[in-house]
Amino acid sequence: MRTPFRLRPWLFAASTLLLAPLSWSQPLPAGKLQIKSASVLIMDEGDATVLYSKQPQKVMPIASITKLMTALVVLEDKQPLDEVVTILQVDRDKTKASASRLTVGTKLTRGELLHLALMSSENRAAQAVCRAHTGGLPACIKAMNAKARELGMKNSRFADPTGLSAENVATASDLAKLVMAASHERLIEKYSTSEHLTVHVGRQLLEFRNTNSLTSKDDWEISVQKTGFTQDAGQCLVMRATIQERPTVIVLLNSFGKLTRVADARRVRKWLEGGIGTKMARAGK
Repeated sequence: MRTPFRLRPWLFAASTLLLAPLSWSQPLPAGKLQIKSASVLIMDEGDATVLYSKQPQKVMPIASITKLMTALVVLEDKQPLDEVVTILQVDRDKTKASASRLTVGTKLTRGELLHLALMSSENRAAQAVCRAHTGGLPACIKAMNAKARELGMKNSRFADPTGLSAENVATASDLAKLVMAASHERLIEKYSTSEHLTVHVGRQLLEFRNTNSLTSKDDWEISVQKTGFTQDAGQCLVMRATIQERPTVIVLLNSFGKLTRVADARRVRKWLEGGIGTKMARAGK
């Protein structure tokens, strides 16, 4: 169940993620947070308090976390989600560095492609919906960068809609803003957290599953999520999850092992379940 609280877009773009040092007025019951991701930001969305950060302003490649921004601009383009979009050779060429089960000639609706891009991180799906944006691929990428500026993502840049490009970069603090913006879109919430989707590809029925194993766990309440991986970016994970009835944004970048990003998310949750409820004060106050 989603928490009823939402930050207004103008509010979180302007005032969240003030990364002044924080100190706990009481020791955390779970002790010091041991986390292996290279760049981390954990924020209580309810009051925009940064609970933990590790190199949150370091500019890094973000891999398929990119697809959250792709989804935002595709939805804002307001083209029909039931309109059929065909996978073209150019979509294959642009994503040849990655495997895909969407062969050239595959016809799916814009909504199905967006669903696959968010849930299964399908690169050809993301490429196709961005190419089918009003004005084409260049207009889509331009809109992605404009949206980043609108959200106050000052250190972010997008060069492609999939995240395969190492030129797609951001900071953990920027990505927290992206996650919160995405959480205002019902379809992004639905598509990114669904466990599986079956679609017709030619004469076949193909099942796609979520790249984030936590979405299938009954003890996790995740409203938005996206995984990512490239050699340049490492393993990445962003989520908006309800922990102890508090909306919490988690950004984990450049985890070195395939399972590390999930293990780090579990460590964060365990730490927060021991620590949420303790009073915090900004250093020097």
